[in-house]
Amino acid sequence: MYRQILVPLDGSKTAENALPYARLLAAKLALPVQLISVVEIPVSANAEKTLYLGSLIERAVATSQEYLSKVAKTFAGVNVTIAVDKGKPEEIILARAEADEKILIAMATHGRSGISRWLLGSIAEKIVREAKNPVFLVRAQEKVKTDGQAALNPVIVPLDGSEVAESILPHVIELARAMQLKVVLLQTFTMKQIIYTYKDYIPDFDALERSSKSGASHYLEEKEQQLKQAGIDVSSVAAEGEAAETIIELANGSPDSVIAMCTHGRSGVKRWMLGSITEKVVRHADNPVLTVRAK
Repeated sequence: MYRQILVPLDGSKTAENALPYARLLAAKLALPVQLISVVEIPVSANAEKTLYLGSLIERAVATSQEYLSKVAKTFAGVNVTIAVDKGKPEEIILARAEADEKILIAMATHGRSGISRWLLGSIAEKIVREAKNPVFLVRAQEKVKTDGQAALNPVIVPLDGSEVAESILPHVIELARAMQLKVVLLQTFTMKQIIYTYKDYIPDFDALERSSKSGASHYLEEKEQQLKQAGIDVSSVAAEGEAAETIIELANGSPDSVIAMCTHGRSGVKRWMLGSITEKVVRHADNPVLTVRAK
């Protein structure tokens, strides 16, 4: 499934929110880890400033190497390498990940900015949009333990009935098997979309809601059976409501859960655009989110 975990760090405690999950994934999936840090190079105006900045950057590189070496020691029984690059963080992360599409990027959603800090919020969104690799995003919180391993269970999988959305399932199956996780399949439907399709008469909305829920439940039952045949402990939920809000609400009910979804899908009465939905979930969910680029 994955060959390596790539963990970008900027030296901040908020960025370190990803570490407990990286340790868990590395241990459970028996994966090597690469910790990377990026020192941004400011644009200088003259030779004197260039010389000063060069010295400042080299000190930042040395500091980052020392920092990553300390972090590496917190991964017990895991092969960990470190790297410090110079440049734009998003470009460096993407370039390292592009070497192998089976590299899993694990990072927090924001950090601090400056000569040795970079804003992980905007960078994380760029990585999700542009990386062909799976991305495991952790919402950074100020007061949280960054040592040890995180707890993770179950995996919440939003589906919209499309093959594109279902392309997340192979990742979920392998992850659930390796880590003995439960899986919860979710499909949402909203009456707002249905109402807009009727212009000439007023339909029986109760009947339409029952029909929509029945259709969603039937679809989810089929997917449940597929996962059960693969040996997965799985259940499903068909819920009326806006997709992103419903996904986040369900995840909030399981504090240790992870949301797994593709980065886009199709739109329509029984489809929602997974691109925009995923972006909303990534921005607002407190739970970690695993995103996979749909092919």
